Amino acid sequence: MRFLRECEILRHDHVALGHYRLVLHAPEIARAARPGQFCMLEVQPGYYPFLRRPMCFERIHGDTISILYKVEGEGTRLMSLLSSGQRMNVQGPLGKPFPLESGYERHILVAGGIGIAPFPALAEAIIRELGTAPEVIIAARSRDWLLCADDFRAMGCEVHLATDDGSVGEKAFASEVLRRLAPGPGSIVYCCGPLLMMKATHVVCESFNVPCLASLEAEMACGDGVCLGCVIQAKVEIEAERMVRVCYDGPVFDTRMIDWAAY
Repeated sequence: MRFLRECEILRHDHVALGHYRLVLHAPEIARAARPGQFCMLEVQPGYYPFLRRPMCFERIHGDTISILYKVEGEGTRLMSLLSSGQRMNVQGPLGKPFPLESGYERHILVAGGIGIAPFPALAEAIIRELGTAPEVIIAARSRDWLLCADDFRAMGCEVHLATDDGSVGEKAFASEVLRRLAPGPGSIVYCCGPLLMMKATHVVCESFNVPCLASLEAEMACGDGVCLGCVIQAKVEIEAERMVRVCYDGPVFDTRMIDWAAY
């Protein structure tokens, strides 16, 4: 079930260089939302910006949802100026969530940059429903861009940090850290981040013969699978096309479905 609601901003915090956390009072959306799903946010009333901004759920707590985002363009810049007490129009939840796969001994979350955004909610769900704390790999350009490490440690997760410049953690890519951790039988990997990072993660998972679920990002106009503005190439045929819609068929996909050779 999805909703279209005016939601009050409870908190809006600057959490890292160019990154913000938005906490919204959204009881109906919070009750229906699942980790991996997303919502469409109206940045401000009127026709500018014309399109809503797609944002995944960082956390889903009681009557609230939180959104972790990076300022990338005009829409997110305007969003960053909003204050507590103001209201936003929110459409959601949308898309397919992460399946919570039982029967695995290791759950490994691999995040690059703002790709960390859907993983706090997923980690909480894995702990709550499967009774095990996932391992988390967080990669970023530098120390200033790392997000949520302390949040995951507070959940009891083992956290591995990697930065491009070596300012904290390993000087390595997320996929290199994953390879060192050697996921074997009984492991499942979840990833989100830049497309090339997810491609590299998929390659590592293939080499160890373990499943990998990716939360893909794309520019969206509708969020309902109608406009076809968020399609990516796939290895499966859907409605006579080897394309899938990130908003409607995903955003969570088994990485074996994606035609990574096209990217």
